[in-house]
Amino acid sequence: MNDSKAPEDPSKRDLTTTIHLSALRSVPKPRPLEEIYALLSLEEREVVSQLPKNSAMLIVIAGPNKGARFLIDSAETAIGRDQVSDIFLDDITVSRSHAKIMRSAEREFRILDQGSLNGSYLNAHQIQESTLTTGDEVQIGKFRLTYFKGRGN
Repeated sequence: MNDSKAPEDPSKRDLTTTIHLSALRSVPKPRPLEEIYALLSLEEREVVSQLPKNSAMLIVIAGPNKGARFLIDSAETAIGRDQVSDIFLDDITVSRSHAKIMRSAEREFRILDQGSLNGSYLNAHQIQESTLTTGDEVQIGKFRLTYFKGRGN
């Protein structure tokens, strides 16, 4: 009797695969600007219309902190769970130093992920860095914020 095991036939092994459904996100169609402005209150529309040319604003239109407004008027704006962040988002889904928004010499604003655990999303797509345009939805953790660029008075 031979105690040694014969090598197992590789074609007869079971193969198990894990699919992470959380990685599959539905990507909504972009909303027309008229529809986005219709979601704003009268006061929010007035504030957005008065934004200076070198500034922008993120507004929470729906979800946690609905109605919160964050003015972006410096060359660099930090977003995170750290209380010293320019945009402080107090939730465990947000990294301490989650993202930042940078203003270029051409007055364009760009969002950059800072190596956050949950990632930064622009219009439901995960990004590392991207230019922002009016109507874009920025998702940081569970917060969904809509971007508005100042057009000047």
